[in-house]
Amino acid sequence: MLKKHPRALSYIFFTEMWERIGFYTLMAILVLYMDRVLGWSDARKGDWYGLFLALCYFFPLVGGWLGDRLFGRLKTVRAGAVLMALGYVGLALSSPSQTITFKLGLLLIAVGTGIFKVNMSMLVGNIYQDRPQLKDAGFNIYYMGVNLGAMVAPLIATVNNAVFHSYHLSFWISAIGLVLALVIFQAGRTHLMAADDLSARRKEHQESSLSPGSGKSEAVDPDPEFSGRILALVILFAIVILFWVAFYQNGFALTLFAARSTVLKSWLRPETYQFFEPFFILALTPVLLLLFDRLRQQAKEPSTPRKIFLGMLFMTAAMFIMVLACLRGGNQDLNLMSPGWLIATYFVVTIAEILISPMGLSYVSKVAPARIGGLMMGGWYLAIAFGSYGSGLLGKFYSRLPHHQYFLVLAGLLALAAVLVGLSIKRLERYSG
Repeated sequence: MLKKHPRALSYIFFTEMWERIGFYTLMAILVLYMDRVLGWSDARKGDWYGLFLALCYFFPLVGGWLGDRLFGRLKTVRAGAVLMALGYVGLALSSPSQTITFKLGLLLIAVGTGIFKVNMSMLVGNIYQDRPQLKDAGFNIYYMGVNLGAMVAPLIATVNNAVFHSYHLSFWISAIGLVLALVIFQAGRTHLMAADDLSARRKEHQESSLSPGSGKSEAVDPDPEFSGRILALVILFAIVILFWVAFYQNGFALTLFAARSTVLKSWLRPETYQFFEPFFILALTPVLLLLFDRLRQQAKEPSTPRKIFLGMLFMTAAMFIMVLACLRGGNQDLNLMSPGWLIATYFVVTIAEILISPMGLSYVSKVAPARIGGLMMGGWYLAIAFGSYGSGLLGKFYSRLPHHQYFLVLAGLLALAAVLVGLSIKRLERYSG
């Protein structure tokens, strides 16, 4: 699968895998830690869950600027990894009487994640300059690295809690994961340097700020489609906010449903359910890549915006599965529901995620004007920030509404998102090649 792809992708793949092991170990237990160790209410958990995720995806704006203009991609990635490692140490040192290190740790992780993620995504796009036809596939492979880490992480958390009864040990393991990510990233430095085109972007920026034959600085737009590209990206960013509101229920409402409404088994704990989504991604991504490759050979492959539209439809269906699960007994908050309901939901969510998340990254990489590529990639993550914060705000109502109504609201938001993508297809396709 990697034969046609740049060597640098392998280093990016494994760096991202270890970073995600750290992050998703945290995500598997964050709400449970606030609930069972810190003793916080659902409303307070919702506030902190939403705020943390929002900051994780707000700081890519800062990270995009740092990578575009100041430090370059490689240095910014390394700085983000160091901040995350320190943040996990802060969580490991926290306790009910010592919440300041918990809050500070979350802040460091959020800042580090933000500046790390956007520049890793830009590196993926940059290594395909000479083979753009493989860019969608490259982002799918990159996303498999993300989800390999995300699949291992909840298993680590499950073993730690079942055998050692320790959330803190999971936080220490997350810190170790970031150290390993740094080591792998540094090992691939020679292959990645060509994708860190800071000097070229600086030169382009200087040349574009001077008109020919003039010693005065004047704005010159070398791209006549500049404003149209920006508008297409902004439209997409606004719409996908609704997807992320629903998607990040995996760490909140779906985790609470697992803890309060699903049959408890020794081998299947609430934090274990987050294993299934990345597992399905690893299983389904090669199948979808093969399908799209065959469609591409027949000139029938859907455009990137059309893949995103299909993803919205699948995500709507996933929320309807949860509506039915709640009506069949999940509303009672008794541990009587079959695990099959959540597993089926995660299966459908996975299809939606494959069609939206890596495709959104690929779309931004294709459409964003080169001189502000990092900033625009930061805009994609800013949309995730708004959506993830919205997931926490909505999560405050999980205990206040009958659960089927809660998931019905989510289904309605996703149906609206699908309609908006459908109405915007032609504009979105205009710039995506």
